[in-house]
Parts: sequence; C-alpha cells; structure tokens
Amino acid sequence: MIILENDKLLVSINPHGAELQGLFRKDLNQQYMWEGDPKFWGKHSPILFPIVGSLKEDTYYFNETPYHLSRHGFAREKVFSVEATSKSKTEFLLKDDENSIKIYPFKFELRVTYELHQNGLQVDYEVSNPDEKPIFFSLGAHPAFAVPMVSGTTYEDYFLEFEKPENAGRWLLEHGLLKNESEPFLQNKSRINLTEDLFANDALVLSGIISNIITLASAKTPRGLKFWREGWPDLGIWAAPKAPFVCIEPWCGHADFVNHNQQITEKAGIIKLLPNERWRRNWKVEPF
Repeated sequence: MIILENDKLLVSINPHGAELQGLFRKDLNQQYMWEGDPKFWGKHSPILFPIVGSLKEDTYYFNETPYHLSRHGFAREKVFSVEATSKSKTEFLLKDDENSIKIYPFKFELRVTYELHQNGLQVDYEVSNPDEKPIFFSLGAHPAFAVPMVSGTTYEDYFLEFEKPENAGRWLLEHGLLKNESEPFLQNKSRINLTEDLFANDALVLSGIISNIITLASAKTPRGLKFWREGWPDLGIWAAPKAPFVCIEPWCGHADFVNHNQQITEKAGIIKLLPNERWRRNWKVEPF
C-alpha cells in the first residue's frame, strides 16, 4: 500500500489497480472513501480502461477480428508498477503485455498520478501510444464516497449539488447497454437527492452536464466534499442497492448502445490516439 500524507490528509492507494482506497481528513478524524465491504461492492475506486461500461455481447471487432472484454476493462485487475513516489505524490504505470495483447491488440502506457495539495487530492491520467498504429480506448474513474458520513444522519439526508442548473438527459440501461434514446432527468435543476431507490435501474448515466464542480453534502452535517471533473464529457452516478456509498464517475466513453455494430473504431465516445500522441485528464476532490 502506498501512503501519501500532508498536514490535513492521509491517502492510501493499492498498486493492484492503482486503486485509491482511503481519503482521511486528519483534523476532522473523518474517512471519506467507501470501505469496500464485499457484501455490497468490494471495490473502492477502480480505473476503467480500455473501456467504460459493457460491450455488446462483451465483444468488439478490430480489423475483422473479434476480441472479448468484460465490463470496464482490465486495468482494475492489473498490478501497476510504482514509477516514482514521495510523501505527497506517487506515479503508477501500466503497460501492455502478452496477456493484454490477446484481448486488446494495442500497445499502450497508462500513467496514473496521485498528488496531495493543501486541502485536496488530484488524480491525473495519461495514456501514451507507443504503437505504430492508432489505438482506441475509453477511460473512466469510479471513486466511491461513504454516505452517510457521520453518525446520526441517513443516506437520504445527503444530496449531490451541481454548480450550475442542469438540463441533462439520462441514458437508460438495458442489460448493461445504453438504450438509443435518453429521457429527461435534470430539468433546470442543480440537485440530486440521494435515496435508496435512486439506482434501482442501475447507474445514472448523464449526458450534457455543464458543471465542472459537484458537491456532496447534507443540511444536517457540515461534512461533505467538492469534486472537480473538467474535460470529461460523460458522468455516471451509482451505488449498489442499499449500500452506504455513492460513486461520482467522470467518464470519457460509456457502454455500447444496444444497436452498436461492435466495431471499436466506430464506438460512441471512443478516443483515437495516434502514434506517439498523449492524452490527459484529471479530477480533484476536496473533503470538508
């Protein structure tokens, strides 16, 4: 386990999946990450790569050859190497290998950097293409935050607040795939109240979110967090049934549509990276 620490924060990251597992505010004696109880969901903050969500029939085609990937790809199950680390910053690296090439026929380098700032944590992703041909991928984050945060409050006491009023549709899921049309969801509203049945039909997959900042908070406690997601076109919000957490998931890419032709080069939301190019995104969280 890699530990980062400053005056206010203590962060733990597992090289298995380069997965963030702890975000502890020392002066408040408060843990903000979900504990990963396998009774509900045994993950904390998996990295979704080289796909986000599910493929139609768990299959895609490249140059007429079929390849099979399970939901959210393989990065979350790989052990990343630690490239550099200090008291407040660490960099992980995942590269293609003989096993990944069998299911994802591209060379790649995925770097994930965690860095503490005074009051928060920034997570950076960089994908490099060392291949001689373009590579195609999606990438998403999946951090789960504990809700309720303090005793004496309930799940329903908390809400997600966007910095701006939103008019975002929701893509409905059918066996893990997106239906072809979205339905109205946020209509000039900036708040989503958390309820136990909010995710009864799987994740909220939102399109057209304009806010870069999302706040998780409650009127019954000063505890909460701010989450920055600039540059990510898609957003997932999810929790397992009756589980005491909520995931705020910035995505570049999403599950296949039900009528997708399964060609990875034509997949909605896919990122095409030319040889020697690099792609970067980040998100930040500040607990309070």
